[in-house]
Amino acid sequence: MTQVSLTTISTRASTAQEAQQPVLSEQQMRIWRKLVQANAQLLGQLEANLMADHGLALAEYDVLARLADAPHQRLRMTELAQKVLLSRSGLTRLVDRMTMAGLIERQACVSDARGLYAVLTPAGYHRMHTASASHYRGIHTYLLGQMSPQQHDCLEGILDLIVGPDDGDQAR
Repeated sequence: MTQVSLTTISTRASTAQEAQQPVLSEQQMRIWRKLVQANAQLLGQLEANLMADHGLALAEYDVLARLADAPHQRLRMTELAQKVLLSRSGLTRLVDRMTMAGLIERQACVSDARGLYAVLTPAGYHRMHTASASHYRGIHTYLLGQMSPQQHDCLEGILDLIVGPDDGDQAR
């Protein structure tokens, strides 16, 4: 009977795990790094424009736009957190600030005493609507205006592979 030490088993398991991990080619690493850089650069530029022109953070604009597009201009807090990609606690802090500014309000959910809606106020709608033109201009300037319609189709196809096809959720 052959004895196998725990070190040998551990080494074999580690080698097997390493063999299963994908290795990225140099091109794949360049793509990844450019995607991360492009995301940070684009969001930074859009945020800077919104702040300079309208005193709105990009996350605030996103919340206002999601609420503007929602039925009755309201969403449950949990649904809103998923749409704007914030944690529930992060969204709570953001909604607190936006409520204090009069852009949105909280409303109790009749069917669930623990549930809350975030509801767009007329002032919030006006602020979002006013900021939309410069926000769209930024999207065009920093991203879409640099591409052909065919490149738009290609980029949309690539993004569909990553996040899935559009589910009808109209982000502004």
